[in-house]
Amino acid sequence: MDTQVLIDEAIESLQSQIDDTAIIACSGGIDSTVAAVLAHKAVGSMLRCVYVDTGLMREGESEEVESMFSELGIDLRVVDASQSFFRSLSGVVDPEEKRKEIGEQFIRVFEEEQRVCEAKYLVQGTIAPDWIESGGGERDVIKSHHNVGGLPEDVDLDIVEPLREFYKDEVRAMARHLGIQSSERQPFPGPGLAVRVLGEVTPDRVASCREACHIVEKRIREAASDGRCDLPWQYFAALLPVRSVGVHGDVRVHGETVVVRAVASLDGMSARYSDLPQDLLAEISTEITNSLKGQVNRVVYDITHKPPGTIEWE
Repeated sequence: MDTQVLIDEAIESLQSQIDDTAIIACSGGIDSTVAAVLAHKAVGSMLRCVYVDTGLMREGESEEVESMFSELGIDLRVVDASQSFFRSLSGVVDPEEKRKEIGEQFIRVFEEEQRVCEAKYLVQGTIAPDWIESGGGERDVIKSHHNVGGLPEDVDLDIVEPLREFYKDEVRAMARHLGIQSSERQPFPGPGLAVRVLGEVTPDRVASCREACHIVEKRIREAASDGRCDLPWQYFAALLPVRSVGVHGDVRVHGETVVVRAVASLDGMSARYSDLPQDLLAEISTEITNSLKGQVNRVVYDITHKPPGTIEWE
């Protein structure tokens, strides 16, 4: 179906569902941004866009999101809720529990914002893989997405999901058609770096993961730009709670492990690992271990397809 027809139908659907103030979480990712632009076109000033700084975002993410929404001409309220997110994740190591804690914290933030603007509706950028992987009915739970299986039961808002039946490639096509600059951004999980920090989520471990992710993203983008490799669909680093003995200079180090992940995919439902050049992987490894000296002393590369693995580690 023509992309403009899909956009028009989504806007009409939103207009038929929303008759009062609506609020939306805008992470800057392609799904929530497309949902926000569609909702803004549908209901205009009845929409309140909120960016929640969870403390779990990538390098420069908050500034980039603010700039992007400013260029789109959409007002964006920024809420720093990082302390409450870290408190809720203290001691939590199970991936499903992490996602549910994060889903609940997002809702609690929006309940506070709801009281301010008296919103009746919550617009979400849920897409088909989110609810498929979150299980239900005869479907097994692969992982609970924070905006689906991670939602608490006592949500005092009517949920509206304009992208629920679409896949990532379709949403990306809509973003290009709408002139959204994030249309070519690689996917970033809603729970942020919390699902790239395996084990307990602490500010220090998140900072290490953030730095490793920044190095991986920067080096792979540069290599693709120089023609050394194809740009993967998604590429990042995850911090593993696996310690091993290493050495920096003459000093023994008992550091954690970073895994580098890069995959090619169309819609995220399946993926193949990217065959990155060995010299590029060596450069990434050296920069990560030098930058995180004393914290990380081993870097590995994930060569698992989806299936059997998922793209993210949690």
